Amino acid sequence: MNTLPQSIAIIDFGSQSMHLLANKIRNLGAHSIIVNSDITASELREKGVVGVIISGGPDSVYWENSLSVDTQIFEMGIPILGVCYGHNLIADYFGGTVEPAKVGEYGKVTLNITVPNTKLFSIKKTIPKHSIAWMTHGDEVSKLPNGFEVIASTKDCKIAAMQNAEKNIYGVQFHPELSHSEFGVDMLENFVEICGVSGEWSLHDFIDEEVKKIQKQCEGKKVFLLVSGGVDSSVCFALLTKALGKERVFGCLVDHGMMRLHEAEEVKKMLSDAGFDLHVEEASEKFLGNLKGVYDPEKKRNSIGNDFLAVQSEVAERMNLNPDEWVLGQGTIYPDTIESGATKNSDKIKTHHNRVERIQVMIEKGLIIEPIVDLYKDEVRVVGKLLGLSDELLLRHPFPGPGLGVRVLCTQKADILENIHEVEKAIYTIQEQFDYNGDIKILPIKSVGVEGDKRSYKHPVVLYFHAVPELTAESIEKIGEFANSIVNSISEINRVLISVSGEPCPDEVEVKDAQMTRERIAILQRCDAIVREVIFGRDDCAHIWQFPVVLAPVLVHGKEAIILRPIESENAMTAVVAPLPKDVLNTIIERIQREVPEISSIFYDLTGKPPGTIEWE
Repeated sequence: MNTLPQSIAIIDFGSQSMHLLANKIRNLGAHSIIVNSDITASELREKGVVGVIISGGPDSVYWENSLSVDTQIFEMGIPILGVCYGHNLIADYFGGTVEPAKVGEYGKVTLNITVPNTKLFSIKKTIPKHSIAWMTHGDEVSKLPNGFEVIASTKDCKIAAMQNAEKNIYGVQFHPELSHSEFGVDMLENFVEICGVSGEWSLHDFIDEEVKKIQKQCEGKKVFLLVSGGVDSSVCFALLTKALGKERVFGCLVDHGMMRLHEAEEVKKMLSDAGFDLHVEEASEKFLGNLKGVYDPEKKRNSIGNDFLAVQSEVAERMNLNPDEWVLGQGTIYPDTIESGATKNSDKIKTHHNRVERIQVMIEKGLIIEPIVDLYKDEVRVVGKLLGLSDELLLRHPFPGPGLGVRVLCTQKADILENIHEVEKAIYTIQEQFDYNGDIKILPIKSVGVEGDKRSYKHPVVLYFHAVPELTAESIEKIGEFANSIVNSISEINRVLISVSGEPCPDEVEVKDAQMTRERIAILQRCDAIVREVIFGRDDCAHIWQFPVVLAPVLVHGKEAIILRPIESENAMTAVVAPLPKDVLNTIIERIQREVPEISSIFYDLTGKPPGTIEWE
């Protein structure tokens, strides 16, 4: 990347939200660059860096071979902000102590500022004494480093923020870059002010710069674009067309058999109305055939990703497309990259279909073009608006490339927690503290999550209240505290659900051998269609950013379960549970029970991101 004078450098230690730091800094009008963790102080000086942010990451500083930073950076005399792992690195270097936290924090916490007049909290924007911050950590600074003072804390993290005012060095255990940190952007704006950086950057500039990059990369070539019909691939289609013209961009929608009900027809019509030609390739037999007998989520994702490439090759060969004249286009955005562990220090949370190993090899060979790979969903929508796309395309709920393939859960046998009775007892103890009256059931399946920038694969627990509460914003807030306490305190659990179908807690939950079949996909398609029909066009559901509906092979009375997961988000890096109006939820439940007899239980996922990923697999 070209650098400019007076940049703020983000040192990459593999945080899932590291790139978001650069994004937020740019949006504040300051130039930012991302650099690897092995960069030296002298290299930073050469780049004109006047401030440094050390990102979070999956390591622990007390590990024998944990990642570190050139310690001369701390002696450069420029402002430094450490976030999460960066906070711990600063503490460790200056003589503090970092150790496993007595209580890990994943998700929403109340941040209590103890030194309100510090520059980080007041130089330009004044941060309230009490606010919401977003945590995802299992380590903490337990002893303050030399020359530092505590400037903020939470209930379970006494050194949630610290400073050495003389050196202009700051550390925060929480993530100000995440949208659900209430005043996080204001804190970053204060840090930009501390650094004395100014500049201009906008998404208008991005379009102009990206068009030039596309034209250069595709000189003498055409683009075979894999289109899903979602926001990302549609905006990518428009951007490539702007840069190259319609005749040099071929859009192909692969119908893999795991799309939503009537999805292929709807997508083709929408893109046609927007002026794009789209080829639809029916390939469900290949995809579903290769998924037969596949249960592991990672293997499913890799199988789907590789089949996309196989179908693309088949279509290109059938159309006699000269491979020397074509590159493959993808609407990849940054969360896909970071969750797939495709940056230097990041952990793999889950392999996205557009980041399988063959794709990585093709990227290294320059055979892939991904014009929006550095953007987030909210930015993609703005770019699409600037390119003239309709709200019909831009405001669609995000839908994963593998489609329902990651929402139809597969399992071969029950995965029962070994110490299940101990865990149940611990959950009941927490329940007593929150004065809830109900039963619990730990499901004998697992789901993917993200905790402290690492992948988790753990059990969900279902709460059966004697009277199902209305899921308003207020009740979700209250029950959410209970749910957060469970996942933060009990290492075996990473999701909390509530039963909303009115049935009592079953004595036993069975698990069947469940594979990816057309019959199971059809069941989920019908449930998903009901949800979409009920919420579509309602102003009181406009806050829902995405609404995954999941089919789980946990059997009550011999029938499977449906999991409802409405969430609110800005860029998919964090998410909170979305409330549903009472009549909406009741209609969804009543229609599923009446129209989909294969379903018994209906659950509502209360888990934010972190510790749960948005999708279950």
